[in-house]
Amino acid sequence: MDTVKQVVVETQALPAQLNLSTQTVFARAAEISDFAARNAAKIDRNGAFPVEEFQQIAAAGLLAAPLDRKLGGLGLGIEASATRDLLKLLRCVGRGNLAVGRIYEGHVNALQLIQTLGTPAQIHAYAADARDRSKIFGVWNAEAADGVKVIPLADGRYRLEGSKTFASGSGYVDRPFVNGTLPDGRWQMCIVPMDEVATVSDPAWWQPLGMRATASYKVDFSGVELDASALIGQPDDYYRQPWLTAGVVRFAAVQLGGAEALFDETRRFLHSLGRTQDPYQEERLGKMAIALESGQLWLNGAADLIANYAPIFAGSPALTHPDADKLVAYANMVRTAIEQICIDVMQLCERSVGTRGLLPPHPIERIIRDLTLYLRQPAFDAALANVGQYAFRQLDSVEQLWNL
Repeated sequence: MDTVKQVVVETQALPAQLNLSTQTVFARAAEISDFAARNAAKIDRNGAFPVEEFQQIAAAGLLAAPLDRKLGGLGLGIEASATRDLLKLLRCVGRGNLAVGRIYEGHVNALQLIQTLGTPAQIHAYAADARDRSKIFGVWNAEAADGVKVIPLADGRYRLEGSKTFASGSGYVDRPFVNGTLPDGRWQMCIVPMDEVATVSDPAWWQPLGMRATASYKVDFSGVELDASALIGQPDDYYRQPWLTAGVVRFAAVQLGGAEALFDETRRFLHSLGRTQDPYQEERLGKMAIALESGQLWLNGAADLIANYAPIFAGSPALTHPDADKLVAYANMVRTAIEQICIDVMQLCERSVGTRGLLPPHPIERIIRDLTLYLRQPAFDAALANVGQYAFRQLDSVEQLWNL
C-alpha cells in the first residue's frame, strides 16, 4: 500500500476568457490522437499514465470543452444539441489510445454530473478548476465489500471510510467523484480534492490484461474529511434515470474508436504483406467496414434522440419526462450493439492478420487487449433485458418504438 502523492500534470492553462471553437478542438484532438497512438506502446505497462497526452489535452482546451458555453466551454456533454460532436470527440480520442479515452470520458462524465445536479456555486467552482487550473475529473464508483461509507460529523462535515476499486487515473485525477453509502443506506455523490487530502492506494491490485496505462488502482479513503460543499446532489441522485443509463453512449463511442484503430492497423498490416488482392481478406475488411459504419449510425441515432429529448443532456432533474424509459432503452441498445460490433471487428482482425500480427510490439496485440478489457462494462445482461422489457410494454408498431 502506498500513500497517494498527487502528481501535477504540468500544463499551460488556458485563459478563462478564451473562446473555444469546435473546429479548433477537433483539429487538436486529431493531433493528440495521433500522438497517443504513437506513444501507446511506451506507456503500455502497469504504473504508467498518459501524462504527455493529458498535458496536450489540457493545453488544447479539451478539459474545458465539456463545460456549458456560458462557463467557457463548448457544451460537449451537457448541451443535448452538441452530443454528436461529443461522441465524435470521444471516438477520436479512443482511436488514439483507449486508456486515454477511458480517463477523458470519465472527466466528461464528472462535469456532466456536476452541471446537472450541482448547485450554482459548485458548478462555477468546479468549472474554474477544469477551465483555469487544468484539473482532471473522474468518477470512481466501483467498490468491493470494503466500499466507501459517508459518515456525517457533528460539525457538519463528513468523514469517508472504505475503498474504491478501478479508480482510473489514481495519482493524476484531481477531482474524482467518490460516492458512498450514508448511514441510512442511500448513495451520496462526493468530490474529493485529491491534492488536499491523504489517501492510500494499492497499485499491486491493478494487474490487468489491458488498459494498463489507466492506473486503475484500489484507493482507501478512510479518514478523509469533506465539507458539505463537496457533496453533489441529493442522496441516490447518481442512480436517477435517464441520466445514469443515457451516459453509456459516451463509453460506447470510445470503444468504437478502439475498433476503428483496429481497422486501420489491420489494413496497414495487410498492405505491408501485399495481401490486398486476396478475396478472403477483401471480404473480412468489408465486414469490418460495415460493422464500423453500423456503430457510427448507432451513435448518430443516440445523439439525435438525446438532442430531441431535451435541451440539456437527458433533461432537467426538476422535470419528469414522459419518454425517459425510451431514452434508457435506446442507450442500452447502443451499448449492446457497439459491444458486439467491437467483438466482431476484433475477431475479423485476428483472422486477417494471423499469429504474426498478434505478436508485440505490433499495436494490434495491445489494442485487442485494451478493447477486450474495456468492453467488460457492468450489467450487460440487465441492459439487454431492459430493451426487451421496454419493447414488451409498448403497443405501438416497431416503426414507432423510438420516435419522440
